[in-house]
Amino acid sequence: MSRQPGLFESETAAPPRRRAAGAGDVRPARDSPLLEAPLLPPDIRLGTSSWFFPGWRGLVYEDVHPQATLSRKGLAAYAQIPLLRTVSLDRTFYAPISTVDYARYASQVPEHFSFVVKAPAIVCDAVIRDEEGRAKVPNPHFLDAAIATREFVLPCLEGLKAKVGPLVFQVSPLPRSLVEDATLFIDRLETFFAALPHELGTRRPIYALELRNPELLTPRLMRMLARAGVRYCVGLHDRMPEVERQEAALRALDGEEPGALVVRWNLHRGFLYQAAKQRYEPFDRLVDQDGETRRSLARMAVRALKAGQKVWITANNKAEGSAPLSVLELAREIAKQIG
Repeated sequence: MSRQPGLFESETAAPPRRRAAGAGDVRPARDSPLLEAPLLPPDIRLGTSSWFFPGWRGLVYEDVHPQATLSRKGLAAYAQIPLLRTVSLDRTFYAPISTVDYARYASQVPEHFSFVVKAPAIVCDAVIRDEEGRAKVPNPHFLDAAIATREFVLPCLEGLKAKVGPLVFQVSPLPRSLVEDATLFIDRLETFFAALPHELGTRRPIYALELRNPELLTPRLMRMLARAGVRYCVGLHDRMPEVERQEAALRALDGEEPGALVVRWNLHRGFLYQAAKQRYEPFDRLVDQDGETRRSLARMAVRALKAGQKVWITANNKAEGSAPLSVLELAREIAKQIG
């Protein structure tokens, strides 16, 4: 396996070109270890959850920049690292953004790049929460397909165009009252997905469901997703079962023919989010390596690839300590399994 090719390169890769930097410019890291990643097939897209971490100097960015600068200007530099072919656009979970905002993101990345986009909490969270994340009152817009279409799906598809990847509906932890009757809730999910647009011109969106309630991960749910044409997003998180059980759920969904693979590697098993954040900052090295999860994800990616399917896997800094380095090691494992 050879190193990842640069933008518009085919045979011989080279580090990102150095150019004269203006005030506040963000440049890709010229000597990043990510530039030594193996060359993977184009339908395997690996990336991170967001891109604006100052601790990624030397991995993704040439210099140190404030988080606000990286948020505004870092995406173009991130996308010049050939290994990084996708990113999870997470800010959309906290509030909808406009078609113009999506188009601005699309303009900063090359043609082969593809975004994983999180749907807003206004339709994915059953409750309205305070600043500490505590539930206050029921959310009247939960699973409202009209709002999801108007505020999320259409702006996203129109803005990102060909660079749109999976649209992930991450359903936040549900109140006990909603999961006591799982059958009723799964029916409600099916009604919601059926009401979303399934075509926009020549584009057919890829919808994916990510859970935070393990009791919903049932054969009934998988049958519903198969009928609805919705992917199950493997979400690795302390609230959800280990990757092997979620892999088994995918097999129940797909049978012998895998579909597109969507994975968000969010959190190291056994850690709470805040504890992992404190342990791993500034996210510049691998602290708790998880080779078992990497091998499982690589196996799933290779299986999907051999079936002619597309793969999107994004890693969070809280998975092992540094998302770019997690992606690098995952790429090496995938290359090894491809042979």
